[in-house]
Formats: sequence, C-alpha cells, structure tokens
Amino acid sequence: MSGRFFNVVLDDAARMPGITGICAGFELGSWRVKQLATVLFRSLPDFCLQYSEREAINFDNAMERVAAAARTIYQTEKFKSRGEFGELVLHVALKELFNTIPAISKIFFKDSVNNTVKGFDAVHVVPTHSGLQLWLGEVKFYQDINAAIDDVCSELDAHFEREYLRNEFLLLERKIDSAWPHAEKLRALMDENVSLDKVFEAVCVPVLLTYNSPVTGVHTQYSEQYVHAMTTELEKHYAKFKSKNNLTNVHVRLILLPLQEKKLLVEELHKKLEAAQCL
Repeated sequence: MSGRFFNVVLDDAARMPGITGICAGFELGSWRVKQLATVLFRSLPDFCLQYSEREAINFDNAMERVAAAARTIYQTEKFKSRGEFGELVLHVALKELFNTIPAISKIFFKDSVNNTVKGFDAVHVVPTHSGLQLWLGEVKFYQDINAAIDDVCSELDAHFEREYLRNEFLLLERKIDSAWPHAEKLRALMDENVSLDKVFEAVCVPVLLTYNSPVTGVHTQYSEQYVHAMTTELEKHYAKFKSKNNLTNVHVRLILLPLQEKKLLVEELHKKLEAAQCL
C-alpha cells in the first residue's frame, strides 16, 4: 500500500519541543476508525518480528507469519488495558511521518507471556550523512490528554537519567539482530565508552499521545472548519506539554493523535487480531 494515511494538521519541527498533530480523518461522514485499524494491522509483522524473521517472509509462509505476529501481540483477554496497541500506533506513525527504520522489536523480546519488556516504547533509526539518528520513542495510548501528559513527562524524567540510559543501552545492544544492515553503527553509538553528551546529539525522542478529542467527536469531514478547531485544540495541549517537559538536552518531538473514541479503535483492532490468530 502506498501513500500517507494520516492527515497532518499541524507540523513545526523548529519549535522546542517540536510538534506534529495528526488525525485519521473521515470518510462518508464517519471517523476512519476501521481504516486506521487496517493500517495498523498490516504493520503487525514489521512491528512484531525481528529483521531476520521479516526478511524470511515469502509467499508460502506469509499467512503463518501474520498469525504468529497476531498471537504475539494479543495473548490476553485484558487487551483493553495493554500498551502494545499504543506501541503499534507509534511504530506506524514514525515510519509514515518521519521515514524511520525499526531497529529492535520490543514485542519480540517479551520477558514472559503477557509481560512486555520495560523501557522505551520504540527504538528506530534514521540514517544520516554522519551515521545514525537514534529515535527513542514514548507513547501513552490514553483517553484523557491531561493524564497522558502528566504520565509521559514523569516517564521522560526517569528514562533520561544517566543510570537508566546506560542500563537500557546495555540491554538494547544485546537485542540487535546482527543481520540488520545498521547493526554495527547502532552498537557503536550505544557503546559505554561513548559519552552521553555525544549520544544525545544523535537522539530524537518522539512522544506520541492519543486522547478522546471533543473536536473529532463533533465533526464528520476533514474541512477547513475542522482544521481550524483542531489546530486550536492541539496548540492548547502542546502548551501544557511544553510547560511540564523537563527534557531539554535532547530533541523532543510531540506527536498528538486525537481520536473520536479510543474504545472504538481498540474494538476494531481486537476483531482483526482475533481473526488473524486463526489464519
């Protein structure tokens, strides 16, 4: 499938922190929740599998790999409260909006059934003329934007303490697929002998927050009126995030994704994942 799915309502990389506001849009008078769920579902193998596994997908085993990916992300009845859906949204948004390349699959490295590995919610890279830009993502797949902002800012403070970062890099280094083309460059960047000051020059922290949006809830088409009202809503939430964000030594990029209703997206994803396990 080609072409961008998300509508970009607001985008300003020059701000500190940067801001990107996106939405799923509308079709025939309805919020595109089914289409969004389909876009996310199609990214399951890319999200759940390691590089070597993705490269091994072919005509004969494609359905089997999709089913395996579905079973990996959906192994509990408590799907409504799990964070994997948010991580999947972040994964897709980063690839589509910023052309990032997934470096490590967190879902692949669950430490036990239904217990996801702690740490950053996405580890992606963008090749540059001087090496790699490392994208360490955080996501809050919430209904309440205020709770999302409060919780993610506390998490950012904790995740960029020196001790936490060094331990996280040590764990991530061990999980890099040696067959992945950028493996050695990423290992070199995360090496304990490289100063974090140097690492931070190559780090971007995308922070994706979802929430139930009053503006999305009362509109039925992507119109000038919608864009104007949504821009006002996004700017309000950006201002609150900026006032609470203490992370200033790395580049932070806030990504806001207003939903008509989170529950609707969860239900659509649940249907697709449940069906896929039977493939």
